[in-house]
Amino acid sequence: MATKQSRMHGRVEGAQAQCAVPGCGEPGEFKAPLQSANFDGPGAWRFLCLDHVREHNAKYNFFDGMSPEEIQDAQGPLSGWDRPSRKFAHVGADAPPAWSDFADPLEAISGRFGRARQPQQPSRFNKAERRALSVLGLAEDSDRNQLRKRYSGLVRRYHPDKNGGDRSHEGRLGEVIEAYQLLRKSPAFA
Repeated sequence: MATKQSRMHGRVEGAQAQCAVPGCGEPGEFKAPLQSANFDGPGAWRFLCLDHVREHNAKYNFFDGMSPEEIQDAQGPLSGWDRPSRKFAHVGADAPPAWSDFADPLEAISGRFGRARQPQQPSRFNKAERRALSVLGLAEDSDRNQLRKRYSGLVRRYHPDKNGGDRSHEGRLGEVIEAYQLLRKSPAFA
């Protein structure tokens, strides 16, 4: 049964166990690994109360039993990189396609890992119109009504007659007007 942990690091909400220290009657809400001479990572756990888990943590020494050279190696920036890594193999009945089967390197990568690249749909807008859409903050699936609403909202925001005389946005207003003039004549909005 999996139990949920609270914001207090290590506390297990709803733990039913009692503290594993003999004679302690407190609830065991914190998981602590069993300590043994041949400890090699987390495995078996015991549940302790807050006071006993603090005592357990105070006694823990990662470097216990290491020589000075081993301690220095463990603290070095390359510690852990000397471990062998697992080899990745293709999991499937068929062999992966050869790299030479593809002209585009990205298609080769997606083909080797079983992800078919979706053919890109041609846009109904040219490059200048797509830039104008981004100036207005519109998506490519926008219609003429959305174009008009967005344009009128931006004009109200940036025009000095509408925003209390603030002329600092006139450059942006010019971009908005230019983008709208281009898009309103676009065949995509016909």
